[in-house]
Amino acid sequence: MKYLHTMVRISDIEASLKFYCEGLGLREVRRKENEKGRFTLIFLSAPDDEGAELELTYNWDPQTYQGGRNFGHLAYRVKDIYQTCQHLADMGVVINRPPRDGYMAFVRSPDGISVELLQEGTPLAPAQPWKSMENTGEW
Repeated sequence: MKYLHTMVRISDIEASLKFYCEGLGLREVRRKENEKGRFTLIFLSAPDDEGAELELTYNWDPQTYQGGRNFGHLAYRVKDIYQTCQHLADMGVVINRPPRDGYMAFVRSPDGISVELLQEGTPLAPAQPWKSMENTGEW
């Protein structure tokens, strides 16, 4: 058995690619357009883990997606959790569960998918503004 990918449905390709690629640092690996099925598949991977992919599914006909929390979450290991969270915050992304412990944080994609960020190696020393920041919304 081999892990292939996780699929999440998206409602806005541009906003999703900005979040996943510009924000989290994933790269687009390939894209498939299916005119008969009226959908686009975009496969992304992390620079250091090309084998595990995230499949973004965009249905051309408008649909409303609810319950992103029901999905669970995606998880990514990052080199510097404080730097990653600051970069996302600078982009306007809400840090729902700040990395108070120097190890774990949660954010949400434009479609409400919960994304867990985990510090690579040992946790970083607790630091401001993160260590005194409260949780915001759901994560």
